[in-house]
Amino acid sequence: MNITILSKSVTQDEDENYRGQVVFEVEGHKQPYEITLLTKRGKMWDYSLSFANESGTEEEIFAVEKAIEEDDELFDQLIDAIDDALESQE
Repeated sequence: MNITILSKSVTQDEDENYRGQVVFEVEGHKQPYEITLLTKRGKMWDYSLSFANESGTEEEIFAVEKAIEEDDELFDQLIDAIDDALESQE
């Protein structure tokens, strides 16, 4: 699945918990997506996926969700975007 990162941001609290948002487009999909990534001390990442602007089709968001679950490179690309956002804040 080919994605293009449109924007990225991250916040960190005093306990070293991170909350990042990445807005991205998927090649062939009509609407962009926003993924919110959460971690406690950078160990395990949880996420929430939604449409960034207007709603798209269930089939498209389910396909993206499945790809995130099954494609480690795709998930790593989204985590790398959060890392980049964090580095740009320093």
